[in-house]
Amino acid sequence: MIEINHGKCTLCEACIAACPFAALMRQGNRIVVLESCRLCKICVKRCPEGAIFVAGEGEEQLDSRAHWRGVMVVAEWTAAGLHPVTFELVGKGRELADELGEKLYCVVVGSGIDQACREIVEYGVDHCLAYDHPELEVMRIEPYTSAIANAIERVNPGIVLLAATPMGRALAPRVAVRFRTGLTADCTRLEVRGDGELVQIRPAFGGNIMAQIITPKRRPQMATVRYKVMERAVPQRMPGARVEHCQLNSEELRSRVTVIKSEKKPPQTSLADAEVVVAAGRGVRSKADLAMLEELAELLGGQLGVTRPLVEAGWAGHTRQIGLSGRTIRPKLLITAGISGAVQFTAGVTGAELIVAINSDPSAPIFRTAHYGLVGDLYPIVQGLIQDLKGGTDGAVLAHNS
Repeated sequence: MIEINHGKCTLCEACIAACPFAALMRQGNRIVVLESCRLCKICVKRCPEGAIFVAGEGEEQLDSRAHWRGVMVVAEWTAAGLHPVTFELVGKGRELADELGEKLYCVVVGSGIDQACREIVEYGVDHCLAYDHPELEVMRIEPYTSAIANAIERVNPGIVLLAATPMGRALAPRVAVRFRTGLTADCTRLEVRGDGELVQIRPAFGGNIMAQIITPKRRPQMATVRYKVMERAVPQRMPGARVEHCQLNSEELRSRVTVIKSEKKPPQTSLADAEVVVAAGRGVRSKADLAMLEELAELLGGQLGVTRPLVEAGWAGHTRQIGLSGRTIRPKLLITAGISGAVQFTAGVTGAELIVAINSDPSAPIFRTAHYGLVGDLYPIVQGLIQDLKGGTDGAVLAHNS
């Protein structure tokens, strides 16, 4: 929190004038901080006397470099088994651990998780910490947070990675608060420096920049990673890999949430799992024209996706949205139609094996991301592809135009 050294303060009120949240005011012969403070620290920079500071900032954790070592991945387990994002986290975790010359840990929380733990150690994990208890069968935030915090206290990892899924997004901030450390959400890239510092990269300001975020003074360094942005781990058994069964006490297992009943969600086709995606953007003139692109997707055995403006216009549901605020996809083939290629969209498709872009503007940013570009009106191009696919001359129009 912001604090003021009143012995140094000259009551110049420069901080009051600079605060964008009106969170400072003068009361008698001193400046006070109000609850509306958002810790933007503009007042700290503007104070000519250096009388304003953030309490606790600058405190280094004792012997942090030596005490906090290794990379920890939090697995996502349900009764259906391990979520595929777990293996993507393990793949990136193994890469970071190898660069640092340290161990890779994995935490699995649930009930009846023996098979999941045996599976996970076959993918490059050095040490799996298993929290297996009937009270953990259904995800409840308090005991799950306690389990992850317990695992961190046991091995002191320098880096902790969680999935940017509903479960991970609920757990990560609670764990970060327990250790008074930072957290970067929805990372699309992760890099590590030789001193163990994790560079957490994610789009910011609406996708206009790629922010590089570090946590230099606190440990562990924590980040959530989106599904389908990292490479899946490959099977490899590390020498000495083992599973450790850990216990929580009754207080740590306690929750204020009572699960009355749980029902299995009916299976749904997910855009994130599609091997072929046809994506529509603002170049599509009307909602009815999406049927043409959906037909192309069906002929290719794929699904239709859209950009955010089309969802906001009510042309498609949010489950079809691709990009930072929608789905991240890694199809074998992605065809974009009428999409300019803003970072908000391209950050969600960088893992696609083959991208074919159709746009009438030859200078559209999408062509810097695409492997093949078709410059022209999307309507005759898409209609020609549909005719070729129906007529059995698969790819003729595409090959001719590319």
